[in-house]
Amino acid sequence: MSHTLRASRTAVLVCQGRAAADGLIAPGRFADPTAMPLLRPTERAAVQWVRDGAVPRQWQQRVDYETVRANAELIVPRTVAIDDAIRAHPSPQLVILGAGLDGRAWRMPELAGVTVFEVDQPATQQDKRDRAEGLPGTPPTFVPVDFGRDRLAEALAASGHRADRATTWVWEGVVPYLTTAEVAATATALAACSAPDSRLIVNFQAPGTSTTLGRVLARLLMASTGRSSVWAKEPWRSTWTPTAMAALLHQHGYAVTRDENLFDTARALATPMRHPRSLGHSRVMVADRV
Repeated sequence: MSHTLRASRTAVLVCQGRAAADGLIAPGRFADPTAMPLLRPTERAAVQWVRDGAVPRQWQQRVDYETVRANAELIVPRTVAIDDAIRAHPSPQLVILGAGLDGRAWRMPELAGVTVFEVDQPATQQDKRDRAEGLPGTPPTFVPVDFGRDRLAEALAASGHRADRATTWVWEGVVPYLTTAEVAATATALAACSAPDSRLIVNFQAPGTSTTLGRVLARLLMASTGRSSVWAKEPWRSTWTPTAMAALLHQHGYAVTRDENLFDTARALATPMRHPRSLGHSRVMVADRV
């Protein structure tokens, strides 16, 4: 089986959302010129339909169009909230957990003097490296980790990460796909690698019936086209209340300095909100190591 077939499909969907929004949603606050180049030609078609506002008539294409459009509206406030938290707290090291097709190492000028590490499953990461060959600029240090077998701290150390220097951790779009125990274990591992003044930026989903129903509907829509859903093999495994997440981080020596839901972020950015409940249940929490 090829790396591409095993690689994360949600990573592609997130990248499609960023590519569809680049320069069109929240201009001046959001831009991602790396997104389109990271997509393969067949993955760009639905992105271009959304960018052109060209609603397809054929049902399968229409489902793809709506999926990418909805994802773009979610990804923009999430990306802006996280980028702002990175800029507000410069660190000599940045670690992106479950990086997928993230383009921050290439697109953020603020990271020019920062050592950037990307941690992900080996198959997804190899797919990313193949796609990113043509991107200009300095690539991150890739750290392939099988989270079921490898120890995160050891893998990072072997790749040059220094636990005695402050680190900004970006934990975006990953927590829902982990069990409660896996989230707690990862928090423990991060704390062991975090010097004082480190920052953890975590994106997670708060419990909500409407969010669960929305995902069920999305799977049914995809099934109606004769294809399996992106989330069929990558289901959500945990949701967290802000109180529970803050308590977990406090347990590991982190003090929460910011907590926002993406509905409020989107409203401040004046971005489209066709799915306000989904935005309201998605959160970005920022916590600093004291």
